[in-house]
Amino acid sequence: MLPHRNCCPRLLAALKAVWPAALLLCFSHLTPGALAQPPARNQPNIVVILADDLGYGELGCQGNPEIPTPSIDSIARRGVRFTNGYVSAPNCSPSRAGLLTGRYQTRFGHEFNPIGARNVEPGVGLPLRETSFVERLHDVGYATALVGKWHLGGTAPFHPNRRGFDYFYGFLHEGHFFVPAPWEGVTTMLRRKSLPGGERGRAHLGSVIYSTHMGHDEPPYDADNPMLRGGQPVAEQEYLTDAITREAVDFVRRSAEQPFFLLVSYNAVHSPLQGADRYMQRFESIPDIHRRIFAAMLANLDEGVGKILAALRGQGLEENTLLFFLSDNGGPTRELTSSNKPLRGGKSDVYEGGLRVPFLVQWPARLPQGAEEHRPVISLDIAATALNVAGAGEQAALDGVSLTPYLTDENSGRPHEELFWRQGQRIAVRVHDWKLLRNSRTDSEAWELYDLSSDPGETKNLIAEQAQRAASLKSVLERLDREMVRPAF
Repeated sequence: MLPHRNCCPRLLAALKAVWPAALLLCFSHLTPGALAQPPARNQPNIVVILADDLGYGELGCQGNPEIPTPSIDSIARRGVRFTNGYVSAPNCSPSRAGLLTGRYQTRFGHEFNPIGARNVEPGVGLPLRETSFVERLHDVGYATALVGKWHLGGTAPFHPNRRGFDYFYGFLHEGHFFVPAPWEGVTTMLRRKSLPGGERGRAHLGSVIYSTHMGHDEPPYDADNPMLRGGQPVAEQEYLTDAITREAVDFVRRSAEQPFFLLVSYNAVHSPLQGADRYMQRFESIPDIHRRIFAAMLANLDEGVGKILAALRGQGLEENTLLFFLSDNGGPTRELTSSNKPLRGGKSDVYEGGLRVPFLVQWPARLPQGAEEHRPVISLDIAATALNVAGAGEQAALDGVSLTPYLTDENSGRPHEELFWRQGQRIAVRVHDWKLLRNSRTDSEAWELYDLSSDPGETKNLIAEQAQRAASLKSVLERLDREMVRPAF
């Protein structure tokens, strides 16, 4: 430091004369622009983009030629596509509970899917004794954010800001309209299979929105489930997919100076079917209006993913960002026109169509690009992978495993020897390429056995021909089932 102002004036003058040169010498080893760069850090940013009810066969990279998804497909091009990527439950809330804890949700009673008024019943939500991996990332220096759907408890104790997220923008229950209030009548606008000439859907705040709901009952998306910023209601004016994208992009831009975790939890392509006119026009060749709205919603989602990727690139963060894209469960074909091809079944089933989902990962600095991974993985692995790369300590209590050693050829084995699913009487186990299941609401239904290596569509039940193998798998299933607890709600 410079001498005190009361020291010898001649000495002070001499030091002032050489001080700029001394500073230049000190920093002469730095490259041009180095002083403007953020400090180097080893912890990667971590982003999870979670689609809602997106079927296995709906993306371009999954073989769908009907609906272009170039932004999502680019993740597969820049990273790894899992052909046997699973979630831990066939519907929304339990699947999310497994993802955020890295543990089978049946270990702690979060077995079923609360909807409607059940969301605000006391004690319904991700159990408070469970620690999410987001909390652990926060403890090692990560800024954390959730934008979009929560569905892990609609009362104050379960609020995302109390479960590890610094920032929350979204809604707490299972679903939400894509357009602002008033909502009366919006889900009944288009129940017909085609539009009469000149009809343009429902005009909403200057935008044309095509809307329909194919289920038997109106969804319980009402004023008890407002959009929130933190704990405060927000009168959101944008189409909801666009609003979620906006919030995600904003978080990336303002968090670039420290490691961050971002969960982008879209409610697309969950019901109700509501598509903006600018996307509907792209798919005029699709005659079925329900399918056309679905295509518009998926194209909108894909564009949102593209904006998030562009924000990461714009901040110079893409290379050192571990990014996952997946769906929370398989697509509900009857409700959304979803395709789970070539798989059997869909949402709520323990057939492959309910559990195997589009599952992609990229981390350009560490992982291979343009690769396909055929070994079975599960959404529980996201927690273990994130904690491992963040340097957050021991992962022994988790059911998931860190995937990086398997994707970088450090480990040539299988991430999992066995995978397990249970929701009520519906139950399944996969051991290597064999799967035993009972897809029934009662325990009297016959068991089914499939060789997924040759029959991923589960078309040929081998239970009679492979009785000994079935007995072996049932022994594994019963062992795992004994480790689980009774449903908490």
